[in-house]
Amino acid sequence: MRLTRTFLILLAAAGSLALLLGAFGFQVLGGLTPCKLCIWQRWPHAAAVVIAGAAIATRSAFLPWLGAIAALTSGAIGVYHTGVERAWWQGPTSCTSSAPVTGISADDLLNQIMSAEIHRCDEVVWQLMGLSMASWNAIASVVLAAIWVAAARKSHR
Repeated sequence: MRLTRTFLILLAAAGSLALLLGAFGFQVLGGLTPCKLCIWQRWPHAAAVVIAGAAIATRSAFLPWLGAIAALTSGAIGVYHTGVERAWWQGPTSCTSSAPVTGISADDLLNQIMSAEIHRCDEVVWQLMGLSMASWNAIASVVLAAIWVAAARKSHR
């Protein structure tokens, strides 16, 4: 079977869409609240799906490269998030630590805490074979980036 540029772009877009649907499935059906870094990993996949549509419609040689960059961006955030989860480095203070709170009453602080539906970025809520969702996203994103690169290379032939 000869892999065409269009097929490769559709495959990469389907991969990003599957990752997005999986993330939303874990959130909505599984009740796993995403952290800030989880949300950040979703945006590049959404962009990749849009880029795929534009790349197929316009036959642009540049857009598959942009799709690869989007996939690699999500992968890079996934690697960063994995490092935060494994305490290799510190993550954003807004979702990994208890930063000092000043200038707010105890009642207001308690109300904010109780109404916030947030998950800490440095806690693993799900894993498979010792890898968290962030780690699996990083791996899948690198594979998707390779598919995008293959499509981009076909654009130049």
